[in-house]
Amino acid sequence: MRARTGMIGMGLFLLAGCGSDAAAVPPPPAPPPVVTALPASIAGGACVLLDYAAIEETTGTRFTVAAAMEHQKTRTCVVQDEGASRPDLVLSLTATGADQGVFTSEMVPKGATTVKELGKGAYRSTTAPAGDDGAAAEVGWLTGEGRLVTLRYTFPVGPERSAADELAPKLVELARQVAPKVADFPK
Repeated sequence: MRARTGMIGMGLFLLAGCGSDAAAVPPPPAPPPVVTALPASIAGGACVLLDYAAIEETTGTRFTVAAAMEHQKTRTCVVQDEGASRPDLVLSLTATGADQGVFTSEMVPKGATTVKELGKGAYRSTTAPAGDDGAAAEVGWLTGEGRLVTLRYTFPVGPERSAADELAPKLVELARQVAPKVADFPK
């Protein structure tokens, strides 16, 4: 009996020792949170027409957040990088009864360059920085479905108009990727 009591005592002693060693070892650190990048389309509205990867591939700018808005006949999507207001890219679609003649004479900015093979008529233009707005590049086109579509990239304050001039052809390329999606977008 004494041997058993001694063995039980020894076992408890060993267990107690293990417990104190285990308490001295800190628990492993919690794994870092998993951050899931949500697509621009999650914002709904006109944002379903934009894709962050396509924007980055064509413009060289990575955007991470999107917001959609609808006001009267215009649907808009703005994409930016989280925590920064510029640069931004704005896509807007407005229902219109304008034909190609009205588009060309009334809606194309003065000094814009004509863009071929985009909608019923299209242009690209750039602007110099002004006030709190950086330089900007814009592509606009008239669709066969009666919409005026614009895609405008605005730089942060700093870069000159030459940066917008350099970006404008890339924005045309992005517009050509967006255009087929616009045709299927509900009015």
